[in-house]
Amino acid sequence: MSASWLQKAGLIALLGLALVTTAHADMPGSELTRLNDDADDTYTSPDGQIVIEQYWRKKAEYDRVWEFWAFDAKHEHGVLLNPGEDTNIAGYPAGFRFSPNSQWVVRMQKIGSGSQTLLLYRRNGFDFSPATPKPLGEMAWDFFYSQPISRKIHRMPKDRHSLNHAQVNLLQGVDDNYASEGRTWPDSRYLLLSLSFDAQGEDHKLPWIEDWQIVFDIKTDKFWIPADLADNNADAINYPEPKRK
Repeated sequence: MSASWLQKAGLIALLGLALVTTAHADMPGSELTRLNDDADDTYTSPDGQIVIEQYWRKKAEYDRVWEFWAFDAKHEHGVLLNPGEDTNIAGYPAGFRFSPNSQWVVRMQKIGSGSQTLLLYRRNGFDFSPATPKPLGEMAWDFFYSQPISRKIHRMPKDRHSLNHAQVNLLQGVDDNYASEGRTWPDSRYLLLSLSFDAQGEDHKLPWIEDWQIVFDIKTDKFWIPADLADNNADAINYPEPKRK
């Protein structure tokens, strides 16, 4: 038996070990606790190939940091969707919605009392990566502040972090491309979002919005407002009642 053959055999063994190690490396650590395994906490893609589970670890006495893991149907390949996040954005469990073609997933993330943002992920086989350069919710507020409405209600970009109970929500209908809402949109291309905040706690209340709706184009990373949403958005502005004399 030649030395070269032994070297090749050793190399093959090492490669095999490396493959086995890689296959099992991406899994939640033992310090994590899984959220209950029920329909409200676990999310399966329409094609049945991906399952998203939620785990948490203790950060402080009363704080938890949540990790969101996507697995293949056999639970052999895991991908962490939110590496490096802390309690600022991952301090609560989340909700998830897949696109009908199972290639995109929206994360609906509570970030505080009455506050929520959205994040969008792109699927590639069994892997996932962020689909936008910043959270989709932040991009939605960027679009809001680019519109005349932000000046009409006296809300400027410098005020965005002081908005009370700011929420960006994914509206129902993504499962069938909003066909149930009378839309005839291309498969898995558009997301219908709703923005809201209130004036609670403001000494001198300014106008606020409730259910101001926009559409996000996944293909182009652009927002737009269909003509049929214009009336809804006009009614989404709320004005404080005049003070009684």
